[in-house]
Amino acid sequence: MFSKLALRNVRRSFRDYGVYLLTLTFGVCLFYTFNSLDGQGALVYLAQNGNPIVDAITMLMDIFSVFVAVVLACLILYANRFLLRRRKRELGTYLLLGLSQGQVSRLLFLETGLIGAVSLVAGLVLGVLTSFGMSALTLSLFEMDVSAMLAVNFSPRAAGKTVLYFGIIFLLVMALSGVQVSRSRLIDLIHAERKNEVLKPRPLGVAVFQFMLGVVCLAAAYAILLLFGMALAVAVPFLCFPMLGLGTAGTLLVFRSLSGFVMKFVQGHPGLYFKNLNVFTLRQWISKVHTTYLTQTVVCILLLLAIGITASSLGLNSTLSAMTDQEAPFDITVQNRSADHSGAVDFDALLREGGFDPDRELSGQVDFCAYYNDPAITGIEDVSGVLALSDMNALLALQGKTPVTLTSGETLLLDTWGDGLVTGSLGLSAAVVEDETARQLEVRRQYWSANYAGDKMQTEERLLQLIQPLQLEKQIRVESRLSIYADMMGNKILALFLGLYLGFTFLLAAAAVLALQQLSQGADNTGRYAILRRLGAQEGQIKKSATQQVALAFLLPLILALLHSAVGMKAANDIILAVGKVDSVASSLITAGIILVVYGGYFLATALACRRMAKNA
Repeated sequence: MFSKLALRNVRRSFRDYGVYLLTLTFGVCLFYTFNSLDGQGALVYLAQNGNPIVDAITMLMDIFSVFVAVVLACLILYANRFLLRRRKRELGTYLLLGLSQGQVSRLLFLETGLIGAVSLVAGLVLGVLTSFGMSALTLSLFEMDVSAMLAVNFSPRAAGKTVLYFGIIFLLVMALSGVQVSRSRLIDLIHAERKNEVLKPRPLGVAVFQFMLGVVCLAAAYAILLLFGMALAVAVPFLCFPMLGLGTAGTLLVFRSLSGFVMKFVQGHPGLYFKNLNVFTLRQWISKVHTTYLTQTVVCILLLLAIGITASSLGLNSTLSAMTDQEAPFDITVQNRSADHSGAVDFDALLREGGFDPDRELSGQVDFCAYYNDPAITGIEDVSGVLALSDMNALLALQGKTPVTLTSGETLLLDTWGDGLVTGSLGLSAAVVEDETARQLEVRRQYWSANYAGDKMQTEERLLQLIQPLQLEKQIRVESRLSIYADMMGNKILALFLGLYLGFTFLLAAAAVLALQQLSQGADNTGRYAILRRLGAQEGQIKKSATQQVALAFLLPLILALLHSAVGMKAANDIILAVGKVDSVASSLITAGIILVVYGGYFLATALACRRMAKNA
């Protein structure tokens, strides 16, 4: 009997509280996806190449997964408390019908277990598909052939870890639900829906003072961050803690002041205040802001963390990509360090003798030398090497760049030899001189740079087999774009995935808290909607009022979080720009898209559910 009743209750609750199941499913999916990284193509590739960062990524994911599990546990417990509050009258009815509190607790135990089982299965299935997409994304980011490594893989380790963590969370929810029911009195359960929140008016002067004080606190926090920078604020505690304290206090004061500040303002405009159901909508929203400003503050901070972490990780990821592209303009560069005493190598002939056709398998190649500097000939001091103008232009032509021109006797100094000129950091500062001047100098090193025409991995493998024997005879150093990408890949994954992992977690928590809070308020308002309908309110006005309440609850913390994020991203970009160029526009647009999908999806689902509750009142 209890199993049938639990199944019926769960099926009935999905209609109005599908957001709860959706949150659980997304939480399981998120947890599985980022804990299955060790089986995804990018990390498999790194592990095959012996990159030590794989162990570091796995360890950090395990550490952060504990933190994410705690956040999701708090979110699930918070959601379950709202659902129990909505069902108090139903639970009281069960007690009136003769069920004991132990039996009601057992019913809740079965319902929670059923919901947990459904969300675990659905979340794991969605997680496997999401991990496949994540694997394809990471592989494509590094310009690799994804066909050989792209496959739908199920990670038993990640699945077991997900079941363990969420199993513990659901057991905790079951236990707390039983305790909450056992401690409730029958009269409190039956009359729970009739208890209204009392709107205590706050003097306008107090509300304005709190608002202005909140603005001053936020301005002070922004000033510390912008003047001293994020790195200094984090490194120096006496700057960091006041900045965070002022920002939190300012946010709290702004939300706390709204109940008196906005109400008085709108009441001063009768045309707006008495239009349609604005009186009802405003007072319902104000009553919740008045008593839940702490929740609004927490949601705003969660959104700030979600936006800031996601945008910063995407910006840092694009910076690492730009640095890698700058360091690897060609697919491969071979440096012959012994050219000064053992002569140059004819790489074209060497490849052809080994059965490698450069004309067909390479899209371009440049073979050139760097020379020892002789100030008596070049007239230049403090440079390690000299490059002929024709060789410089050949390298630029292979990159599709504009050639360099020099007037008679003119020279061009290169700040960092190898930076954007050939692949790899080859450790010479150099000057570009006319060919006639360069030919008078002694050869120091030989360089051979080339781009592949076909499959990069296969072409490079064949090239290395032919070049490696030279290392027994000469001092040969090989730098390839694939090897540089492999070294940089771990850093990119660490920056991108940790940012997305934490960003999605905070965004999911913020959106779910607001959604569940508004669903609970919508359920409490059903009686009021029925009264409005009897008083002659039109159906469209009632639905519009329900939507407006949800929109206000979702938009206010988002607007303030966006303001915080704009200041925070300015400071974060200053740090990122110190190590490379960042495309802040692209990272901001991608972050905005993520927020639109997740946060907007929760808003839409919540608004539709509240409209349905208002219609069925």
